[in-house]
Amino acid sequence: MWDKLALILLIIGGINWGLVGIFEFDMVAWLLGGTDSVLSRAVYILVAIAAVWCISLLFRSDEELAVQNIDR
Repeated sequence: MWDKLALILLIIGGINWGLVGIFEFDMVAWLLGGTDSVLSRAVYILVAIAAVWCISLLFRSDEELAVQNIDR
């Protein structure tokens, strides 16, 4: 469950950074009241935590990931 949630947050963050890079448009800030709003900052922090969480995916063995998928 945590892996999927982290992946969803990283997708949101990646799309947002793509929009910033291509169009100079920060969708998270636009939706949540600006870059300095508490909600925007919370989303940015959650995306950062998700990225740190996903680092662990690089170090998990294929067998461990397969067992986790079977358990679900």
